[in-house]
Amino acid sequence: MTALISRGSAEPLAPVVATLAALQHRHGKDSLQGLVPGLVAGPAQGWHSAGELRVPELLDTAARRWSAQPHAAAALAWKCYSYWLALPAVLGFAASRRVPLMTPDHVLVRYSPNQPFLTLALRDPVTAVLATDPIVATDTPGLLIVDDEEELLGVLRRSLVDAHLDPLIDEFRKHVHIGRRTLWGSVASGVAYGLSRAADSLPGPTIDIARRVLTALDAESLVDLTERPGGGLDIQRRTCCLAFTLPTPKVCSTCCIRHQQP
Repeated sequence: MTALISRGSAEPLAPVVATLAALQHRHGKDSLQGLVPGLVAGPAQGWHSAGELRVPELLDTAARRWSAQPHAAAALAWKCYSYWLALPAVLGFAASRRVPLMTPDHVLVRYSPNQPFLTLALRDPVTAVLATDPIVATDTPGLLIVDDEEELLGVLRRSLVDAHLDPLIDEFRKHVHIGRRTLWGSVASGVAYGLSRAADSLPGPTIDIARRVLTALDAESLVDLTERPGGGLDIQRRTCCLAFTLPTPKVCSTCCIRHQQP
């Protein structure tokens, strides 16, 4: 059972923003360059609604950004987009059991051939919270109230995957020949990487929460995870983001190619 109390408040996002700020403090300012400070967009120009995203223009911008062939540009654009899109929702669930809905109608996008390639923000945010969350008693607007953590994970899945990433994959694949598994491998590794970087802010073992979230997203089979001593995760992808095809080839530390080399 869910209940919605209007929309538009940034206040429920406070613990999510705090978790992101802690990650940035630990890893440096560039570690949060794909999200606007505070998550909610101000009056700046140049935003596109994610629901009206011009995919050919995004892919052309990615090709210029990385001097990449179309399939590699699409893979890298997707890797970047899906990481920044998923990060607030995944860390929100993991750290505070508050999940901002990252549906296309709530997400704004800016992209550029320069660094950073992509920036995301929220508008009129709605945050899913547990019925036991103290904020429910305050009548704060912008809440989607759910009964338990499994329902909260279901909201995370439906808002992030069903409403946003799955339709966007279809749009990408209309314009470039690239496998769905390749793209979903980037989602899986991005979720695990984000949780690993925020490990100090998460209650309980990071590997447990990573497996729980990845299972809810049907992406657990695309990465192998092992827990590092003292926190964090070692991540090995089972797919490749195609960065090795760039004019200056790159093999990411998590890539399956690295582990296949003799």
